[in-house]
Amino acid sequence: MAEPSRIVVIGSGLAGASAAAGLRERGYSGEVLVLGSEPHRPYELPPLSKGLLLGDTDEPDWVREAGFYAEHDIDLCSGVTATRIDTEARRVVDERGEEHGYDRLLLATGSRPRSLPVPGGDLPGLRTLRTLDNAIELREELREAERAVIVGAGWIGTEAAAAARRHDTEVTVVEPATLPLLRTLGEPVSRVFHDMHAEHGVSWRLGAKVAEFTRAGDGAPGVRLSDGTELTGDVVLVAVGAAPRVELADAAGLGLAADGGVRVDAGLRTTVPDVYAVGDIASHAHPRYERPVRVEHWANAKDQGAHVVSNLMGAHEPYLRSPYFFTDQYELGMEYRGLADAASDRLVVRGDLGAREFIAFWLRDGRVRAAMNVNVWDYGDALERMVDGQLAVDEATLTKGDLASVE
Repeated sequence: MAEPSRIVVIGSGLAGASAAAGLRERGYSGEVLVLGSEPHRPYELPPLSKGLLLGDTDEPDWVREAGFYAEHDIDLCSGVTATRIDTEARRVVDERGEEHGYDRLLLATGSRPRSLPVPGGDLPGLRTLRTLDNAIELREELREAERAVIVGAGWIGTEAAAAARRHDTEVTVVEPATLPLLRTLGEPVSRVFHDMHAEHGVSWRLGAKVAEFTRAGDGAPGVRLSDGTELTGDVVLVAVGAAPRVELADAAGLGLAADGGVRVDAGLRTTVPDVYAVGDIASHAHPRYERPVRVEHWANAKDQGAHVVSNLMGAHEPYLRSPYFFTDQYELGMEYRGLADAASDRLVVRGDLGAREFIAFWLRDGRVRAAMNVNVWDYGDALERMVDGQLAVDEATLTKGDLASVE
């Protein structure tokens, strides 16, 4: 396949920026255009709900230094939104009406925060956390707030709860499941996070559903639960997940998957010739798993963005990396590798859940499907090897043996 003369990237987040930078680092000499709706240069998302929200830093982790894009002849158009893709004419139209031809196109449009379809769900003043501006605004409000209500106990919700407690804000978390992070981690490991937050003063409203968002006479936002309970706070954060931004892809006739993402093959190609998709929107035919995989985590955006470079330049190499994510909450640090079904895979624990120093393994047919290390940092390479190879490992070795020697 011939090397293209012009590549257009839609999306200036980590995935799109990693691809653009990677093209230059791999020696691509053609034109590179990046269209991004955000006014800021590309940055990484994890610090928004961690260091920046905690107040440990005032800036995100920038993908590259400010001068990198111009110095490497990357046309970075910040604050410019792509509005239409014409795959027949091979061009992208932006909000200014300008048209941009392409030989190959990469979609890296990311996700937006989900809302709850309940009365008051669109009230002004409800907070979400997805952008740098969101994080700065939310941090300043938490510094002044006496009470906060967080709707949703996933990764963003629990990290935001930890940050709010750092700012001495009273926190109530509302979650329809019976434990935080239950679907991802299963009951025994989810309880570790529940108990840790409770010890730090977080109040839980578990098994509770939001019936309505409200606003008091003094303007304070509030939440009415389905059982009639009324919760008020100086801050209400809605953290109920993210939805992939696939409107452009859908309107252009690209195939969508059942998980809501853009369908891509093992090499991250969409159903339309010379159009690729990476990051949050990519529903990937991963060679290692029995179903399409769509992952909304930092490593997936970074690694898929870097990997797709060779394919944009004419190769067709499958993307093989396992999903990976991490969190830092209070004194707990954690890394998770792989893709488990916490409801059905067998959980094996090495270490002490109560002490929050352990490694959790999820096994299917005796093979390691996922592994999570909590406050244990000696076995990262071994865990990656086990998960990537889906190795068959006996439980005695997992709980007591030499993990570094497992092959």
